[in-house]
Amino acid sequence: MTVQASENSSRRGRRSSTMGGMPVNDMPWWRWRSNVRSALHMLSDPGFQRDVWLAGADGYGDVTDAVYRLVEDTWLDHWSAEKYVGTIFRDAQEAALVDTAVLRVLRIMHQVGPDAPVAAYLEHEAWPEAVRAAREAHVRLAAGDGEEPDTAPRSLDVLQIMTRSA
Repeated sequence: MTVQASENSSRRGRRSSTMGGMPVNDMPWWRWRSNVRSALHMLSDPGFQRDVWLAGADGYGDVTDAVYRLVEDTWLDHWSAEKYVGTIFRDAQEAALVDTAVLRVLRIMHQVGPDAPVAAYLEHEAWPEAVRAAREAHVRLAAGDGEEPDTAPRSLDVLQIMTRSA
């Protein structure tokens, strides 16, 4: 007997099933994954950072909010993402990319301070490398969920709706 994967399997790079037009992740701790992905998405997009964070636009939080979403439930500021392979992250490569991004962003946060203005982060000499690391992690996670990585980041209200549903 041959078992075939479902057409909607996100493990094959296709979008998982949806609820109200939004993807419902098939990972056991998909809500945590959604928060990590949201943070990485914002941290990986210089245009977003300039047009939203630097401009002070409402609805997306700031750098500190993104870092908090990245580490709040996962404690990725205390241990490796490898611990969550199979629950939040699909494989060791996703985990390694997330670890790299977390370490780079946290290093900057510790240097400039969590309450620093957005410009202090964006002007930090290591920020471009942190953005690159976040981009690599974001692209890998988005691909794993069958989503387009270059769409605009979702607002915090949309993220909250997504993580409450299902």
